Amino acid sequence: MTDFIAVPFYDLFQENGHVPKIREKLPALLTGVTRSILEIGAGTGLITTSLADCTPAEVFALEPSAGMRAVLLSRLAERPELLERVTVLPYDALSLDLAEPVEAMVMINVMYALEPDYRKRMWPVLAERLEPGGLLAFTWSPGGAPEPRPLQELESRRVGRHTYRVSSEITSSEAEAFTARHLYQVVEGDTVIAEEEIVGSAYRPLRETIEAELTGAGFVQAEAPEGMLGWRLG
Repeated sequence: MTDFIAVPFYDLFQENGHVPKIREKLPALLTGVTRSILEIGAGTGLITTSLADCTPAEVFALEPSAGMRAVLLSRLAERPELLERVTVLPYDALSLDLAEPVEAMVMINVMYALEPDYRKRMWPVLAERLEPGGLLAFTWSPGGAPEPRPLQELESRRVGRHTYRVSSEITSSEAEAFTARHLYQVVEGDTVIAEEEIVGSAYRPLRETIEAELTGAGFVQAEAPEGMLGWRLG
């Protein structure tokens, strides 16, 4: 149920966050990609449609959350010209099953959700589904896990008479893992008319950790725009 709590807030805040910057970087990042792209953690499709717009490639949008997929499919329904070119995959990366290797893989704002053991098992699976020399690109935040901090508002957006507000606190932090509590509120004036919270773990691995894992899975470093890491299958 946690994905359904966050879904109504997702597009409101992501369009003010990383999404516009990523859209600017995609054309140069995917130069020469014409056949196929796998998007890992497609969410509500904010990046999916941009991948289709900046390349002629077939897009495979992998998203295990039913709530996120519902919005993604609604977004595609508004773009009928994409319905023949975008396939939505309703499972996670370890269950990835494609008829043939893809040219490129893109993973935007997903690394924080990958438990370390899952992440280590994922890289070889992706290597098997990526063609030799193919690109794996993903966003990454440096510095390891953030320090604990009290509850603070992250952002708010006005929708009609209501304000949608997200706050978070970090309750514990160790190595690359930290525990965060997110509070989702819908407010009218001074009255909170809806409130839900999510408490869970998140991860921010060090660069040397990612480099060791990817090298072990057969990848070699490649160029990527600022704020992203690029690797190619050796």
